[in-house]
Amino acid sequence: MQLTQDEKTFGMLVHLSALAALILPSFGNIIGPLIVWLIKKDQSAWVDKQGKESLNFQISMSIYFIAASFITTLLAVTLIGIPLALVIIIMLIPLGIFWLVVVIMAAVRVSEGEDFHYPLCIRFLK
Repeated sequence: MQLTQDEKTFGMLVHLSALAALILPSFGNIIGPLIVWLIKKDQSAWVDKQGKESLNFQISMSIYFIAASFITTLLAVTLIGIPLALVIIIMLIPLGIFWLVVVIMAAVRVSEGEDFHYPLCIRFLK
């Protein structure tokens, strides 16, 4: 299938818009892709597919961050001697770096017209 430049651009944008999490930390990573996807999903099947992929990954990562934060808090409260900062470094920072790297990889590949499938992604939207 031959993709138009518009489809590639919006496919890339649906992934890059997850970086809205850097401005809206709560759920900007979901709101950004959701807005782009809702605007373009009916105009391009490929952008629709990439939008679902991005949303599935962002929802999955939000779940992973919430779980890691809960475990971090639980460990910091229950295990005396383990400072909260150490647990955050061990659990949350690598997860954040993984998220950032994979979102950028997705945007680059999709801008070239390739399909991208995120690792560790729960498929909520099919």
